[in-house]
This record gives sequence, C-alpha cells and structure tokens, in this order.
Amino acid sequence: MSSNVNTPARTVKIPGPDHPITIERDPSHVVIKLAGKVIADTRDAFTLREAAYPAVLYIPRKDVDMTLLERTDHATYCPYKGECAYFSIPAGGARSVNAVWTYENPYDAVAQIKDHLAFYPDRVDAIEVH
Repeated sequence: MSSNVNTPARTVKIPGPDHPITIERDPSHVVIKLAGKVIADTRDAFTLREAAYPAVLYIPRKDVDMTLLERTDHATYCPYKGECAYFSIPAGGARSVNAVWTYENPYDAVAQIKDHLAFYPDRVDAIEVH
C-alpha cells in the first residue's frame, strides 16, 4: 500500500440543460483593488455563468500581480470544473484569506478558465468593471 493519502473517487459531470455553464470573453476593463493596491488589471477576462449562481469573472494570471497573493492549503472540488486551489491576499488581512480561487487543470468542458483566477467580491475592496 502506498503512503499517499487515499483520495475518494471524484464524480465528473458534464454541463447540460439541467446545469448549464457558459464562458464568454468579457470586453470590459476589469480592475481589482485591495488595500490601496491594484491586484489585477485586464481587458481579457472571461465571464462564467453556471446554472443559477451569480456570474463570475475569471482573470488571466498574466494580468494579476501574483506577488501579492499567497497560495493556501485550502482546496475544494467541483464535479463540473475539477479541483480548485486557493490564494489569500495578505494585504487584506483575515478578510482576504482564500479570497482567490483557480482551476489549474479544469475539465475539458471549462478548459478556457485554465490559467485564470477568480476573486470573491466581499474579500477585496473593489472589482471595477468599466
């Protein structure tokens, strides 16, 4: 038996009429700010709409100041998108723990969000969309 922690089998679900997911390029200029710093500034975001959930902006990593983020051990799983990793933004203190999430190896149905990050609106000071 290996010394690795056993991982339960993951159910993979495909988006469909009962759980639609759409991903579209967002033409807006998006700026994310926290503690007087610009965390992200992009014109290349995607908007992901999933079932009845609020729309989420996914920002390309290339447009995020990754030096302001700190990876955490927190992880979740979505049967439609895959394994999800998290980052905190130390400048925001306790409020900004696990403020950012990413699917580093998303399932094929949502492959466009690879190398993108999403931010919880209540864990940053502003998500400005122009």
